[in-house]
Amino acid sequence: MSAGPGRASAEPWGSFDEPVVQGGFGAQGGGGSAVIDMENMDDTSGSSFEDMGEMHQRMKEEEEVAAEAADADDQDGDFLGMKGFKGQLGRQVADEVWQVGKRQASRAFNLYANIDILRPYFDVEPAQVDGRLIESMIPGRMINFPQKIAGELYGPLMLVFTLVAILLHGMKTSGTVIREGTLMGTAIGTCFGYWLGVSSLIYFLAYLLNAQITLLQTLSLLGYGLFGHCAVLLVSYNVHVHLLFYTLWLLLGGLSTLRMVSALLSRTVGATPRLLLCATASALHMLFLLYLHFAYHKMVEGLLDSLEGSNLAAMQRVARDVEQVRINSTAALAM
Repeated sequence: MSAGPGRASAEPWGSFDEPVVQGGFGAQGGGGSAVIDMENMDDTSGSSFEDMGEMHQRMKEEEEVAAEAADADDQDGDFLGMKGFKGQLGRQVADEVWQVGKRQASRAFNLYANIDILRPYFDVEPAQVDGRLIESMIPGRMINFPQKIAGELYGPLMLVFTLVAILLHGMKTSGTVIREGTLMGTAIGTCFGYWLGVSSLIYFLAYLLNAQITLLQTLSLLGYGLFGHCAVLLVSYNVHVHLLFYTLWLLLGGLSTLRMVSALLSRTVGATPRLLLCATASALHMLFLLYLHFAYHKMVEGLLDSLEGSNLAAMQRVARDVEQVRINSTAALAM
């Protein structure tokens, strides 16, 4: 009877008799013996320690490699020192200079490639050009106030090209021979050289003497002043009379020069600056006309003299007595 209560109280603990591992232990018979399945057990229980060792060795090797690389960099830096820094700085400066120069060159190319920039200097009506040609032969009366000077280049440029054509005509009619170069190149160089060179000289003097005139106005004033030169040379190259040339030189050349002088006087203050600037401009302008006339007129003059007969007597055939010539020859041989 005592066994009944004991068994009844021991029933909740009966779970210890169940297998601990499912499928790992099996009940055999009534004795409750267990069999361990060794196939399901991990036989690499010691490999985890080996893997940890390998990982530690690998990390140590990587640290050593990184330390060696850092030491090499430090040694390179110590070896190069300031030299490496200067080289890098020099490359940066050179690159910056190249970029700045490239931008400026591109800007300048775009500036001069744009034809609209030159349009205001050539935007003029033909009637205005005709009026300015006439005004270039009329000296201004008012010198107490600055006279108006046209700020355009169409009329002056056309006058320079006209002077080139007239000078080329004079070279061809006079038989001028250019050993180095061509007649066209010589004519263009002479006319454009005078226009640009003398204009620059006058502007430089005006700048030194505080004259109120710009380079564009100087080019326009001197360019329209060539209208008298064109008229004088056109007549003198076709009518070879010295008296006519000197008359036109004083009349037309003098009027165009007085127009220039009056414009310069009205824009210059002081007696000495006025005298210096106006004397230089007038002398260069009048002497240039004389140069264009006489530099290519000597051969024409010589040709005219030969055609008029001044040297014709020396080239004429003279009738000679054949007998007298023979006697003279015999006497010369006998002596």
